[in-house]
Amino acid sequence: MKITCPCLFGLESVLGYEVKKIGGKNVKLNDGRVSFDGGFDMVARANLWLSTAERVLIELTDFDAESFEELYQGVKVIPFEEFIGVDDAFPVKGHTINSKLHSVPDCQRIIKKAVVDRLKSVYNKTWFEECGDTYQIQFNIIKNRAFIYLDTTGAGLHKRGYRKNSNDAPIKETLAAGIVDFARIRSNSIVVDIILQSLIQSRGIIVKCAFAV
Repeated sequence: MKITCPCLFGLESVLGYEVKKIGGKNVKLNDGRVSFDGGFDMVARANLWLSTAERVLIELTDFDAESFEELYQGVKVIPFEEFIGVDDAFPVKGHTINSKLHSVPDCQRIIKKAVVDRLKSVYNKTWFEECGDTYQIQFNIIKNRAFIYLDTTGAGLHKRGYRKNSNDAPIKETLAAGIVDFARIRSNSIVVDIILQSLIQSRGIIVKCAFAV
């Protein structure tokens, strides 16, 4: 399978290195995302071990789509029944950039209809309750090229170990991990919080604000 992991802009090289470390093959870096090849075991490892990825998506297909008919037909041929059960929910979300199909709500509606029609023909049902597990379908339409994904992550990976209480300016865990990598911080490194140190010194309190990572 082709797997795609979105990331914050600027962290592509860091994420690409992480992917290679967990065994990803044919790694390719793009603006804001990294794609690679692997099976379901790789999908699991990516969700568990990638510290700078925002999500782990299975790329189902990509095709040219300059009209709603082309979008509908391109989505309808995808074998969604291999992933989505008869009772499962399958919401659709995404975005478009520099494309003739610029209305996101209309694209969502067409893709949803194509998936429903596909599953109708497979499961011989006319109505889906969507009361089971949720399988998020995502799409990107970039310069009239449609990319259709299945989200395997659920809540964003930056929420792993998510704090219930945060400060006024929290930083995403994925961004923090990227900063740590760029700074070449290792287990024996000392990290100094310069802002906190300056604040304490300005109040006449001398404290060594450092900790081992």
